[in-house]
Amino acid sequence: MSTAADFEAAAAHAASPACTGASNDQKIRLYGLFKQATVGDCETAQPGILDQKGRAKWAAWSALKGKAAEAAMEEYVMKVETLAEQE
Repeated sequence: MSTAADFEAAAAHAASPACTGASNDQKIRLYGLFKQATVGDCETAQPGILDQKGRAKWAAWSALKGKAAEAAMEEYVMKVETLAEQE
């Protein structure tokens, strides 16, 4: 399978109800990797102080600035596989 196909399969698994074992920190990390892989570098403004969830998601994505999309996809796939093994 190609990296893109593996990524699509991992994304489908992560979004499925079967993937329930992820902690909030793991979900936030997966979000950042997904956004970096699909959109690229974070170019949006940081959410306001009252939007704690939005700020956490923004920080996870922004921390990956400069990471190549393919590298983000590979890391995302590895993290989802690790979570699947723990289920």
